[in-house]
Amino acid sequence: MTIAVDFDGTIVDHEYPEIGKPKLFVFETLKALQEKGHQLILWTYRAGKELDEAVEYCRKNGIEFYAVNKNYPEEIYDDSISRKIIADIYIDDRNVGGFVNWSEIWQMLNPDLFDNNVKSQMKKIPVERKSFWQKLKRN
Repeated sequence: MTIAVDFDGTIVDHEYPEIGKPKLFVFETLKALQEKGHQLILWTYRAGKELDEAVEYCRKNGIEFYAVNKNYPEEIYDDSISRKIIADIYIDDRNVGGFVNWSEIWQMLNPDLFDNNVKSQMKKIPVERKSFWQKLKRN
């Protein structure tokens, strides 16, 4: 499966143009997805120096993406190509309902690995949920 992953607000807390703190379980989850054979594409607004910093930050934390803001590594971006990345799944903090957390994402993508016994033993990580209007207000 090809999975497009946003950076700011998804891999790290949103502190653009700085790099925020990593989200809980982000690198463990991304590594596990790669080990299962999924192709990860970094799909972000960042460009230039800020993009290079984000890619290097992820690399230092054990994640090398299949492609960065491209559908495949060899793709040459110009104005004739859409910035829309072709992926099976998009993980982004700007989803309807907002970003859940990486533990829940792992469970959604791997439901066969979680039986009722395991689920009952897992502690739920509190997620700050905001209404649509609260999210609009923050910008």
